[in-house]
Amino acid sequence: MSLPCITGVGQTAFGRHEGRDALQLMAEAAQHALEDAGLAHGEIDGVLCGYATTLPHLMLSTLFCERFGLRPAYAHGMQLGGATGAAMLMLAGDLVRSGRCRRVLVVAGENRLSGQTRDGAIQTLAQVGDATHEVPNGASVPAYYALLASRYMHDTGTREEDLAELAVLMRANAVRHPGAHLRTPVTAAEVLASKPVATPLKLLDCCPISDGAVALVVAADATGGPRITIRGTGQAHLHQHLTAMASVLGCGAAEAARRALDEAGLRLADIDHLGIYDSFTITLAMLLEEIGFAPRGGAATRVRSGDFAPGGPLPLNTHGGLLSFGHCGVAGGMAHAVEAVRQLGGSAGERQAGRPTHALVHADGGVMSSHVCLVLSREG
Repeated sequence: MSLPCITGVGQTAFGRHEGRDALQLMAEAAQHALEDAGLAHGEIDGVLCGYATTLPHLMLSTLFCERFGLRPAYAHGMQLGGATGAAMLMLAGDLVRSGRCRRVLVVAGENRLSGQTRDGAIQTLAQVGDATHEVPNGASVPAYYALLASRYMHDTGTREEDLAELAVLMRANAVRHPGAHLRTPVTAAEVLASKPVATPLKLLDCCPISDGAVALVVAADATGGPRITIRGTGQAHLHQHLTAMASVLGCGAAEAARRALDEAGLRLADIDHLGIYDSFTITLAMLLEEIGFAPRGGAATRVRSGDFAPGGPLPLNTHGGLLSFGHCGVAGGMAHAVEAVRQLGGSAGERQAGRPTHALVHADGGVMSSHVCLVLSREG
């Protein structure tokens, strides 16, 4: 049985889209994806839709279909935090492999920057915590990741200067993408001097809140050009809340990656492009090191040596990642997959980083809670 293909990708620019709601942003990204795939609306028979905090509709997938003019045989909404996009792509591949669907549109987006107040955003993010043991203490997502960072830095010797290197690389990558939210270059000194958010994390250690949307088409057959397949997938869920985490040195990322690589029949050494979730600099450091792309405490050393740069052996988040391309909820993580598809297909323009064959895309939901890993490959 042939592997499912990603035949079309589309996205809006990330940033501020005043006056545009989640459905309008999703429709723009979806239209771009259909055009990229060479498909008409009526050729889509499956729709997977990510949640939107600015539009908490109980039936968002079918609401989107109604507004966008789709009548699929299968529709489903999904909520898995930042891992939602990767999980939807995994499910889309399974739907195509099983024969349930032939062409699945995977879409998410929201006006998270312009469509809610600062207090509303903080309240939404605070609900990630345990309602009994964590939320009453007033913490929000940045504080939870700051606690993770403090422990991880203690255990591995990682320094604030090391985390800053990751922020600098992501911004340098975003400078080359016209759709990125943040495109002004930064230095490590500027990262370290930025406003404290939750010790040890500074403002530039944290992703911005953005408006935007992303869509991809997963199909049984390629429609021309390079065939980009979903070759392997894997998930791992070891905990939900920070207080239930057994160890910062084993969050589930390695397990999800191992399952994806095993299914793909590949090894870490075969991967030549990375799309790794980076809601905070500590997120990116922990994931790179747990999966095995750097030794513990050694991600920054690889950054300084140029290994993760576009011209290095393992280009990382060449669009700028969540830290600089932007973060609009589910679509923020999906942008890593879009960039991987473009790099594999050789259509990334001035961002093109060599001619990769196998990309690993990893997404994290919650507080390093839910992990979904995808191995995407170019055939031919």
